[in-house]
Amino acid sequence: MDRLKAIECLVSAVECGTLSKAAEKLQISVAAVSRGVSELESHLGIRLLQRTSRRLVLTEGGNHFYQRGKQLLLDLEEAEAEASQTTAQPTGTLKVNVPVTFGIQHLAPLWPDFLQRYPELRLELSLSDQKVDVLEAGYDLVVRIAALPDSSLIARRLATTHSLLCAAPSYLALVGLPNHPDELSQMQAIGYSYARQRDEWNFQHIHSGQTARVTVPTHMQVNNGDTIRLAALSGMGVILQPSFLVGDDLKAGRLVQLLPEWQGPTYGVYALYPSRKHLSAKVRVLVDYLQQAFGAAAEQDPWCSLA
Repeated sequence: MDRLKAIECLVSAVECGTLSKAAEKLQISVAAVSRGVSELESHLGIRLLQRTSRRLVLTEGGNHFYQRGKQLLLDLEEAEAEASQTTAQPTGTLKVNVPVTFGIQHLAPLWPDFLQRYPELRLELSLSDQKVDVLEAGYDLVVRIAALPDSSLIARRLATTHSLLCAAPSYLALVGLPNHPDELSQMQAIGYSYARQRDEWNFQHIHSGQTARVTVPTHMQVNNGDTIRLAALSGMGVILQPSFLVGDDLKAGRLVQLLPEWQGPTYGVYALYPSRKHLSAKVRVLVDYLQQAFGAAAEQDPWCSLA
């Protein structure tokens, strides 16, 4: 019996849910998968799987062995990747998920150079602002912008961006400039749908440390930063958005920063990937590349810092 192949049959059967799907994944016959699991059970002297007409269920002993077997296969895969990465270019498909606006503005310009450096890689890129399950969706890496990474994944900080309160001159000509965050409750606001506290904005005074929490009247909720920015530019109200989104408009005078002495939330730009003892070569080169790129951006771009 090839024990490693038998373990692979067991792990694939559990993960795929049926012997037929496991056989398809392993590109062998259903009988070969069933035989591999049966031989493993005979070798161990225990029942690993309870087979019903609809699904496969691990026994208590089977679950313990499955967890150890799955880790063994992962360790073997990573050992092979580590051994090969010193003599070969990273190869394969990188499945990456990034935020929509940030992905268009600040990541899209980087991909041509990255793929030119690593021509054996294929990039499969999706853009979404929604929280995604990295493991379930099969992503190698996701980029997310958050106050702190709330995840069991490994997080590498790429950069920092700051929330800025701003509005168009046309709107401010109608309502005037606020002197304190509390006055925002009397102004129209445009909110971000995916924010944890959609109608509640938090600030801290940069000198005194005083905090302010304001419930703002958001007459429009949007799940996309570009639409929020365009709504503000048209004079529809105040927004609290990251500096990477509104920085150019502030420099050009299309938007005006309000209450600059009151600081909104600060967010990290993180690369998140599954927890493994060893990174695959393809993920490692991407994370290193992004850190270098944003390290250079921090020296030139006011939206980005590494603090």
